[in-house]
Amino acid sequence: MSLNYDLPEEVRMLRDSVRDFAETVIRPQAKKLDENEEFSPELTKEMGELGLFGFTIPEEYGGNGIDYLGYIVAVEELARVDGSQAATVAAHNSLGLGPIYYFGNEAQKEKYLPQLCTGDKLWAFGLTEPNAGSDAGGSKTNAVKEGDEWVINGSKIFITNGSAPYSLGATVQTVTGTRDDGKKIYTCFLVEHGTEGFESRTMHEKMMWRSSLTSELFFTNCRVPEDAILGKAGEGFKLMLSTLDRGRLSIAAMGLGCAQGAYELALKYAKERQQFGRYISTFQANAFKLANMRVEIEAARNMLYKAAWLCENGREFKDLAAMSKLYCSEVAHRVVNDALQIHGGYGLMKEYEIERFYRDQRLLEIGEGTSEILRLVISRSIGCYDVG
Repeated sequence: MSLNYDLPEEVRMLRDSVRDFAETVIRPQAKKLDENEEFSPELTKEMGELGLFGFTIPEEYGGNGIDYLGYIVAVEELARVDGSQAATVAAHNSLGLGPIYYFGNEAQKEKYLPQLCTGDKLWAFGLTEPNAGSDAGGSKTNAVKEGDEWVINGSKIFITNGSAPYSLGATVQTVTGTRDDGKKIYTCFLVEHGTEGFESRTMHEKMMWRSSLTSELFFTNCRVPEDAILGKAGEGFKLMLSTLDRGRLSIAAMGLGCAQGAYELALKYAKERQQFGRYISTFQANAFKLANMRVEIEAARNMLYKAAWLCENGREFKDLAAMSKLYCSEVAHRVVNDALQIHGGYGLMKEYEIERFYRDQRLLEIGEGTSEILRLVISRSIGCYDVG
């Protein structure tokens, strides 16, 4: 049987729809929102109306029931124009809805998912802490059982979609005990905004994704009921890592979209800008940069789409998700860097979009697994440390 590299018709239609929205609705606003460091609830609502939330959630819970490849393509198209809006959609779908859908009980799914598939409400993923980034197991936020309730104390940082009047709540990893071998026991809770002792604050003065919401979460004697536990008590760390595996696909899609958008900006500029009486695209130094961009983007797209296909078909995708996130984010780095170089001094001015792409790319090599951590994950998977 021959391989078929054509996107399914429904995915092509989705891609075209999201691309048109990104070009006609997001692009005209992106520069102003970035400069003002302004999150747009109106734009978020419009993305919800377009169906960009609840991609992979079944229709019975208010979602669209679109496969993972369609979701990844949609995130790619958003990131091709604006990383901030792509981040809002990717974090909400992969990190917000994902844990509830995959690990929630029926009551939790029926309560939360329909509210979160419209764009009216957002949900956050509370994992990272001030002293627990790559070392996610270093979490100190804890929960202690008191009667029929759990009391949470601690804080989270760098949490996307965590603070706004329309943020419904967050999935929060806590330490709930210690095993006989001294290792921590982790449990995840669904904590709603408005719960006494739960406070969120928006973080400002960011270099990148300036029109997405990045937040700090604080828990001070925050009491939640037993039925706020997501999944099983003691399996929180496993739940979080599984969520990150899928989340890496969406961050890879952001890297791919960022690279594609930067390449298109550079190609357009190079074919319009003249120096020494020639269009600069005709200089071999620039032509080769653009050729290299095209090659790396194509390779990245094929790797990511395969990982999404494996995920959608219930196949093992963890390793390829790590490879895709690593490669796509670093391809974006190289492409954006060369694209800015082609723009020369103009690329350093906010008047040109490539300046925003240059800033937005940088987080892609840090969030949801730094490049260093991903290389560790991949090297472990191929048995580098299984020697002797």
